[in-house]
Amino acid sequence: MADEPKQYITPETKEKLERELQELIDHRPVVAAEINERREEGDLKENAGYDAAREMQDQEEARIKQISEILANSTTERTAVAEGVAHVGSVVHVYYNDDKDDKETFLIGTRAAASDNKDLETYSEQSLLGAAIIGASEGETREYSAPNGRTIRVTIESAAPYDSAKAATPRGA
Repeated sequence: MADEPKQYITPETKEKLERELQELIDHRPVVAAEINERREEGDLKENAGYDAAREMQDQEEARIKQISEILANSTTERTAVAEGVAHVGSVVHVYYNDDKDDKETFLIGTRAAASDNKDLETYSEQSLLGAAIIGASEGETREYSAPNGRTIRVTIESAAPYDSAKAATPRGA
């Protein structure tokens, strides 16, 4: 079975996830100590403190697993992201329904790929819009059906590999 391609995440997102993972790992002894302290209080059947500490441990361990999987199955490499073509890891500038005043700029990728740039929306490559434009070149127009049944035309104005310094600025601006 062929390996699944890795999902693109921004370098900033990778750093943020690595920091969060390390903080959670470093917090394990604190949670374990809390569980032991609550266990010593006696009857575990009616010990809300013990239950809360175990719940915290379960949530943190689940998050550790989730972050570890994201990091293991992602990359910050953009070698497959071509200039001028909409791909996962591309910042895309588009306009809708042939109206050059109805513009939007976004990153194509998973929510895990989202940048720290609050002005830059992230759309999944599996969303209706994302799926419609993957592989589209600059100047190309694609169509997709919105959930309300309307057909939406989207034209790629520009597409470039994600660069935190240039992410929200259209080319030529």
